[in-house]
Amino acid sequence: VQLQASGGGLVQAGGSLRLSCVASGSIYDIGSMGWYRQAPGNQRELVANAISGRSTTYADSVKGRFTISRDNAANTVYLQMNSLNSEDTGVYYCNAWIRGRSTAYQYYWGQGTQVTVSS
Repeated sequence: VQLQASGGGLVQAGGSLRLSCVASGSIYDIGSMGWYRQAPGNQRELVANAISGRSTTYADSVKGRFTISRDNAANTVYLQMNSLNSEDTGVYYCNAWIRGRSTAYQYYWGQGTQVTVSS
C-alpha cells in the first residue's frame, strides 16, 4: 500500500491550494484519511481527518478555512486550503488507516508535499 500526495507549492498569503492524496495497492478497506503538517522546528500536527467521509475533524487553527473531503471510490483524500497565511507553511503529509487484503489495519504515510505561504 502506498500514499501519493500532490498539490503543494508556493502561494501568497490569502491564496488557496488544493492537496490530493491517492492510496494505491492491495487495499481491502480504508478507515480514515487525513492530513498532518510539520513546520520547521515543530512537531507534526493534525490538520484535518475524515472517517469514511462522514465524520471530519479539524485543527482549531484551520477551521473555517480548510475543507477535507474524500472520494472513496478513488481512494483519494483532498484538502482545500483557503485564506492561507504564513503559519500554514510546512510539509503536509497524508495519513490513512488501511486494511490490506492480507494485512491488518495499520497507518500509512505519504511522502509529504511542501506548502509555502509568502507574506
